[in-house]
Amino acid sequence: MELSLTILIPVALVLVGLAVKIFFWAVNNGQYDDLDAEASRILFDDDVTPADEQVKDTK
Repeated sequence: MELSLTILIPVALVLVGLAVKIFFWAVNNGQYDDLDAEASRILFDDDVTPADEQVKDTK
């Protein structure tokens, strides 16, 4: 029992540290700067239909 705790506790601490490091890396690289633009981008499409794409391909 003690052997498993001596292995699991450091492994858990390393995983938590890695998760925190990845989170701060994402924040510093601007991953959370503009959350609204990507959320609304799907709502405002450029109105190109698949039929329009086929017409462009045949020209």
